[in-house]
Amino acid sequence: MIDLAFGQATSAGHRAVNEDALGIYAPRSRQESRSRGWLFAVADGVGGLEAGEVASARAVQVAVEGFAQSPEETSLASLLPRLVQHANAAVHDEGLRAGHRERGIATTLVLCALRNHVAHIAHVGDSRCYLIRQGTAHPLTTDHTWVNEQLRLGLISAAEAAESRSRHVLARTLGPERFVTADNNTAMLQPRDLLLLCTDGLSNALTSAQIARTLSQSDDPEALAQALIDQALAADASDNITALVIAIRAVETMSMYRGRPYTRSGA
Repeated sequence: MIDLAFGQATSAGHRAVNEDALGIYAPRSRQESRSRGWLFAVADGVGGLEAGEVASARAVQVAVEGFAQSPEETSLASLLPRLVQHANAAVHDEGLRAGHRERGIATTLVLCALRNHVAHIAHVGDSRCYLIRQGTAHPLTTDHTWVNEQLRLGLISAAEAAESRSRHVLARTLGPERFVTADNNTAMLQPRDLLLLCTDGLSNALTSAQIARTLSQSDDPEALAQALIDQALAADASDNITALVIAIRAVETMSMYRGRPYTRSGA
């Protein structure tokens, strides 16, 4: 089992419509916390295309519902990519139904599932997940942008990537195509860790160091999420901004003793 607290905040920023969405699945018992776990989801409807808010809300809805309906004890490493595919198909179909055949609708999506002492992450786009440990923010995702793809292939330097005018142009999103590839990651959790899921309205406005510093100011994840939003707005963030902060209080580690599994709690 994992003991945690979470808080969330969102803002339209300087835009008329907030195209961000977030969702949470909370287990209903200690047993379900061990067997199914928690799911946190954040999505950012792609600006410039129609119905971005529809795309992000649909992606989050499908992912959370799919997690809730999955069999207990399902491998999270295999479940999360399937949830991303289901969400992608739903957004793709929604675009066709709404008549957006030429341009489609699109959204980013980042999922973080927690069970016992392990965080499983799957994402498409540039919505991020950070692990904050001992005052440092460690990115658990890599933005799916054309610039990052060129950097990965060695076509441009890191300095050129940082200055590129197209550094925020997405190379991968949910919706435009019937199938999409998610990137996956895992992290072993410790008590007093923080996890942050956020949209690019936050990560474009604040550096990793600023994020880590802000998240050290309180033990209340709701207050921390709002503090991040306020700081991004103060930095004149022009995009929608969403922050979901998860504070890890205690974790259970699965081990074996004389051939039988048992749990060790840490706080």
